[in-house]
Amino acid sequence: MTARTLMLTVLAMLAFAGNSLLCRAALRDSQIDPTSFTALRLLSGALTLWLLLYLRKGPSAASGNWYGALALFIYAAAFSYAYLHLDAGAGALLLFGAVQLSMITWGLLKGERLHRLQIVGLVLAAGGLLALLLPGTSTPSVSASLLMVLSGIAWGAYSLLGKGTPDPLAATAGNFIRTLPIMAVLCLLALSWLEWDTAGVIYALLSGGLTSGIGYAIWYAALPGLAAIQAASVQLSVPLLTALAGSLLLGETLTGRLVIAGLAILGGLALVLRLKHQV
Repeated sequence: MTARTLMLTVLAMLAFAGNSLLCRAALRDSQIDPTSFTALRLLSGALTLWLLLYLRKGPSAASGNWYGALALFIYAAAFSYAYLHLDAGAGALLLFGAVQLSMITWGLLKGERLHRLQIVGLVLAAGGLLALLLPGTSTPSVSASLLMVLSGIAWGAYSLLGKGTPDPLAATAGNFIRTLPIMAVLCLLALSWLEWDTAGVIYALLSGGLTSGIGYAIWYAALPGLAAIQAASVQLSVPLLTALAGSLLLGETLTGRLVIAGLAILGGLALVLRLKHQV
């Protein structure tokens, strides 16, 4: 891995973790509501990605499709509503676990087979995810947790729909743009509940333009320099980064349940991913 690829990868992982931190901070510490946050995030993301396409050399037309846009919209909306009642670290862990488990499950349905150790890893990861949802004094909100799992499943679907896309940046830009009319419908339905303040708007614009739009562009620039196992494994750092940053920046508590569940989820997924790419 070159120094350039390493730098781009680190920046991309920080951006992905930043999405959770910005969303949680906005919904906890400002007056913005989840619908307004989602709308501003998608709008600023669409504008940023369109601008990046316009400025780059070579083909610059946005692509994507409505299936990808719908999956992206569900991911973003469920993500925002979940963070009304979830800490950043717990939310990122649920999101990441749901993304990976949904993609692995899809592979199994399409005929992929797991080795014994991969099955152990899958059970371990699923058990860790379940442990976060079981009743207890430190259990996150069940409804918020289920929304985050839905968000993860939607992002997993979005990733599968875009697999093999020759121009990921153009596809992502097109999908972001297509979410805007869907988002407009949600805003009309929630019109009487919409509210925001300056801090909330800034958080949402940073989430859409910086940690989503530019973050995705940085990640796509890093991918050519990463082996498949490196690209898959490095993303395991995102929930850890989010949990640590949530503790340091937002004053969130790292509970024993979160730490144990996190180790089970990330350790299990690491086992599945590493063995998959060794075959």
